[in-house]
Amino acid sequence: MAEDAAERRLTTWEFIKTLKERRVFVMLLLGMAAGLPFFLIFDTLSAWLRQEGLSLQAITAFSLATLSYSMKFVWAPMVDRVKLPVLEPLLGQRRSWMILMQIIIIVGLWLIAGSDPSMNLTRVALLAVLVGFAGATQDIAIDAWRIEVVDKARFGVMAAAYQWGFRGAMITAGALPLILAEAFSWNFSYAVMAAIMFVAIGAVLLAPRGGEVVVRLMADEGVPKRPIPEAFEWAARLAFILLGALFAGSGLAANGTLLAAVINLLGAGDAGAEAFKTAWEARPNGIFLQFPGVVLGLGLIALACVPIPGVPTRPGAYLRWAYGQPLGDFFRRFGGKLGVLILALICLYRLSDFVLNLMTPFYIDLGFSLGQIAEVRKIYGVVASLAGITLGAWMVSRFGIIKTMVIGVFASPLSNLVFIWVAMSGPDMAVLYAAITIDNLATGVAGTALIVYMSSLTSAGFTATQYALFSSLYAIFGKITASQSGRIVEESARAAEAGGFNSALRSWFGRLPEGSLAEGAATAGVSAPSLGAGYVTFFLYSVVIGVFAVVLAFIVAKRQPEIEARAKLEA
Repeated sequence: MAEDAAERRLTTWEFIKTLKERRVFVMLLLGMAAGLPFFLIFDTLSAWLRQEGLSLQAITAFSLATLSYSMKFVWAPMVDRVKLPVLEPLLGQRRSWMILMQIIIIVGLWLIAGSDPSMNLTRVALLAVLVGFAGATQDIAIDAWRIEVVDKARFGVMAAAYQWGFRGAMITAGALPLILAEAFSWNFSYAVMAAIMFVAIGAVLLAPRGGEVVVRLMADEGVPKRPIPEAFEWAARLAFILLGALFAGSGLAANGTLLAAVINLLGAGDAGAEAFKTAWEARPNGIFLQFPGVVLGLGLIALACVPIPGVPTRPGAYLRWAYGQPLGDFFRRFGGKLGVLILALICLYRLSDFVLNLMTPFYIDLGFSLGQIAEVRKIYGVVASLAGITLGAWMVSRFGIIKTMVIGVFASPLSNLVFIWVAMSGPDMAVLYAAITIDNLATGVAGTALIVYMSSLTSAGFTATQYALFSSLYAIFGKITASQSGRIVEESARAAEAGGFNSALRSWFGRLPEGSLAEGAATAGVSAPSLGAGYVTFFLYSVVIGVFAVVLAFIVAKRQPEIEARAKLEA
């Protein structure tokens, strides 16, 4: 990263000109390359499997293929530290990892294209897992390259280009394979998808090499080699890391299939394993197993990296450097107290957005048809999101990272207030269009601001590890709060029905169109005005929880001059 450009701002005309830069175009293609494998194995593959007559239970198990995306912080240090033979001298650290993973993705998709899921489901499952692992590893390298190849003034436009490409991949991988499968076959469809991934290889070859990464492969600290004891120690430490990754990844993905399989192997039996899986994935209470699972998993990974007291060993020294050094560098630059506040800000920044995970049921309760919801959210909403992302990128280039981060932390929760207007208006398409416009613009700005802010927290040599950790971290608290959204709406509705703290809100819904909120109210066992009061209470709650992030953002922003002064002094 070019630290000397940290304070530079771009004019609007300069921002527009950056959109024509080669790096931005490459970033858009790499965003598509990141999205294609994810959607092909997470979403589109399920349609193929269903047409082959597989059960829903078997199809759900395939979501394990994307578990790698929740666990990628575990092997991110490898992407930072390991130089690939032959490829690294030719392409550099980041591009070499990208192109290797893209080759694996292409081969994996090609082999899936040549498979028959009804005859060899295990083969398809293993290939999907391989594609998922390669896709997640490609993401690690792409994020690191995105951060290292430009100065901070261009962080915003690069983050926007990535998101543009990713959303393009969502549309491509969601629609094109289905069209091709209907016209020809699923095998032909996935063969075409494998061919499209060659565009990603072209993007890597077109991409600038980027900053060189200082790599230290082995921090042995003068410890003599002991091959046999080291082999046993490596096996034990890697077992802890894999077990920790299993718990953390299963918690982040809310998927208990692999953990249930392990429990079954340990002698719990099919019934015990299935009961555990059901409890782990239950909504909303499964989060009370998932979150401790994430904490336990991270603890096991940390334990695996702790040197044996009084007995220095090469595996202990290496893992302490691989995992401990990126964290140590972060807290060295920001200090203990501020470092914790920054991590807390990352966790809470998008909380107000994450809790809005029941908006489709909300629209259905109001009386909107599925076609109307798809029209506004899935078609127009994508355009509004892209506009918000672009606005966020412009704000970063024009006003700087910290100011945009503060604006974004306000915009996200405040935009949720517009849904109170929607609730009071009933199935009014004009109001829904207006609300989606406001909300998607705000969330586009906030999302871009967070990506750029997390990017700015990394440092050369640890970019992949630090960014992978940050991007995994901010999902944890979002999952906890989002899991309780439905319960908050229904309990608030029952409180309003019983004359509780929010009963006065019932008067806001006296003029709703006939039938609006009626079905949802009947399901919850309350009247329509009470359900409306429950939704209003929920939207107000989503704003209130955003206050914590706002306070943290101001504290961090106030300390920014001190951080920049320290960075200049060290430089």
